[in-house]
Amino acid sequence: MAINQKPGLKQSSLPLLLFCLVSLTQLLVAASAQVTDSKSTQPNVLLALQGADYSTLAIPASSSANNDAVNAPQIADNTQPITAGSPHPANNNLPVASQPAISSPTTSSSATPFAPEGDLRRAFPSPYDSVFPGTEFLGPTIGVPDTDPVYPLEAAIYQACPALQKARIKIYGWANPGMDYSTSHHSNIPLTYAIVPNRLELDQLILRFERTPDTVQTEHKDWGFRVTNLFGLDYRWTTALGWYPASRELLNHNYQYGYDPVELYGQLYFPKIAKGMLLKFGRYISPPDIEAQLAPDNYLWTHSIMFTVDAYTHTGIESTIKLNNQWTIQGGIHAGDDMAPWAPGAIPTAEAYIRWVSKNNKDSFYGGVDSINNGRFRLAKEVERAAAVAAFTGMPATKIPAHDNLQQFNLTWSHAFNSRIHTTTEAYYLYTFDALEGGTVNNGPPKPFAALTGPGAFLPGYSQAWGVVNYTQFKISNKDFISVRPVDYLGDVRGWRTGFPTTYASWTIGWTHRFSDLLSFRPEIRYERALNGHQNPYDNGNRRYQFTFGADLIQRF
Repeated sequence: MAINQKPGLKQSSLPLLLFCLVSLTQLLVAASAQVTDSKSTQPNVLLALQGADYSTLAIPASSSANNDAVNAPQIADNTQPITAGSPHPANNNLPVASQPAISSPTTSSSATPFAPEGDLRRAFPSPYDSVFPGTEFLGPTIGVPDTDPVYPLEAAIYQACPALQKARIKIYGWANPGMDYSTSHHSNIPLTYAIVPNRLELDQLILRFERTPDTVQTEHKDWGFRVTNLFGLDYRWTTALGWYPASRELLNHNYQYGYDPVELYGQLYFPKIAKGMLLKFGRYISPPDIEAQLAPDNYLWTHSIMFTVDAYTHTGIESTIKLNNQWTIQGGIHAGDDMAPWAPGAIPTAEAYIRWVSKNNKDSFYGGVDSINNGRFRLAKEVERAAAVAAFTGMPATKIPAHDNLQQFNLTWSHAFNSRIHTTTEAYYLYTFDALEGGTVNNGPPKPFAALTGPGAFLPGYSQAWGVVNYTQFKISNKDFISVRPVDYLGDVRGWRTGFPTTYASWTIGWTHRFSDLLSFRPEIRYERALNGHQNPYDNGNRRYQFTFGADLIQRF
């Protein structure tokens, strides 16, 4: 959620939060040695098959350190599902099309609490190594098993209530503190999410309840849900108008820390529609970005400038249909970017995306329309009328919850050189009509780390913004990878997105080290600046550029 320069806090709660965080971390580190990673290390037997197509093949998930399944040949589309590692002994030397059909199994020796079929999948092999935050190309996946480990909190709960494990209901979370050194003194904005310079902050404290539908099997319908509770500094960017208490804490009071139910949705899986359909309804993350709101899903600690000002969550209904292993389509309707259906200014908004993966499993495109409606900034004219009445009467202006109404179009290309090295590039275009400078209005009081609150100047007519970002990743070891963000540009020529009419660029390099499945450390170095317009958007309008060095920890539980 891009806000007219976001932020505030009840600072007295911070020492208690940090004390609890440190205590929790000590307990969880002690428990981390007992966690078993359920991901299979079974070798991919399909690498030996020639002349082929993966389309209906049940194959093992990619999780080994040396997996180069991205280079695997294709297997004919008309083959039957094959049990991983179990070809017919008498026919090992025959072409695949000549081998007798083998039925798709319902269980596997590699079955886990959350993946009844084990490491079998109805999809191409995972293109990325498991050291990275995700092993799949960007976009929705159907036919991929849930290979999450059982985290310490779940293990304790399952001992007390085995029925939850049998029902595949997961309960887990993480704590994510971070600290930076910055050349800015008061505010790092438009850097996100670490907006408070030179201080230790609690970015996220997450507790999640979840059941993932089993989309590997095709015999019966299934269901799922996700409830993600977020407390911390990062609620400032997930807040959606009408979702409380975050909407009130940020847009009325400008608290630095707050609580937001950032994900709250149900899912229904229909295996007989095409190659499978997932129906999602409720509040969910806006689909098309490389980056995500939740810490474990990102390559770096900080975010690109372009990601800071696009859509964060939708509230509505979304359908995902798998046509085959190469093509997946999505469509839905929601209440507008970062707005609940009951919020002032909510408006029916369409979304539609297409995901394509190449036959050699090295390239993918994912993109489409994130939001399209009449394009009018919500309640901007009401803000103008309130200002006119205040000027006439001499009374304070009525606070109006004016809100962005992004019209957003995204396209992302991903390329895997092999399982150890990959690159992903995203571009978007945004527009709206009759906007306010700085976007969504924060009606709370100014705070040192975000002093520019209240409604911005009215911008009649057409306002646009564009952005492009690249991430390139290199696996260094089974516990380490380097991520480079060499391209991050945002064009905000009227100041609609940031409050400053200029073009921005940033350059970042970071390292992730995984001490275990539970604990990760992510230091990074970043430099950014405004490129034109003689604007000073950093440190509350006092600096044209900014250098930061910082790091965060992700402690799972």
